[in-house]
Amino acid sequence: MELWTVILRSFFIYIFVMVIMRMMGKREIGKLSVFDVVVSIMIADFAVLSIEDLKMPLIKGIMPIIVVASAQILLSYISLKNAKIRHIVDGEPSVLIRNGKIQEKEMARQRYNLDDLMTQLREKNIAHVDDVEFALLETTGKLSVFPKKDVTSQVKLPLPVIIEGKVQEDALKQIGQNRFWLKNQIQKYGYRDWKEIFFASIDQYGKLYIDPRKD
Repeated sequence: MELWTVILRSFFIYIFVMVIMRMMGKREIGKLSVFDVVVSIMIADFAVLSIEDLKMPLIKGIMPIIVVASAQILLSYISLKNAKIRHIVDGEPSVLIRNGKIQEKEMARQRYNLDDLMTQLREKNIAHVDDVEFALLETTGKLSVFPKKDVTSQVKLPLPVIIEGKVQEDALKQIGQNRFWLKNQIQKYGYRDWKEIFFASIDQYGKLYIDPRKD
């Protein structure tokens, strides 16, 4: 008898949660905001409790789901009508690259590192930071990139020679150079030490890209 109770409750909760999620609106998983994710997790937890605790009346199990879903629908409606509320709930896009320059402070505020940035640029066939007009981190965590021109991946990607003030020895070895050469190169751009540089890379044509520290 208990087994059938679990089966029936599971089936009912499954249908009920499906209906609730449809009522909350359609969004792709990759486009969920932080608020949407929190609501989804809470509904999932309440649904599991309703199935596991057979002594708990079913109405007590589905009531929290109804409350959370109603709050989400109400807040979504308010956000639709009010831009300020929408920005508080969903946040705003952050500019990580502007006119080919990395925005260090914004990256630090978003806890977004250079490895993540370079990976997502490569995924969009952008080989060089200097080729980017704007790169925005959307509220969903997706990186939107607007290149300066039609950019395609080159045979050889630019090598990062300085990352957050630290020389990348492996990259220097790949181009057959050393720290002495690198210091001479950055001095041509007016920098006395690589600690003044947040990010620097060199492409296959020997072009050096430098993004200085802002602090």
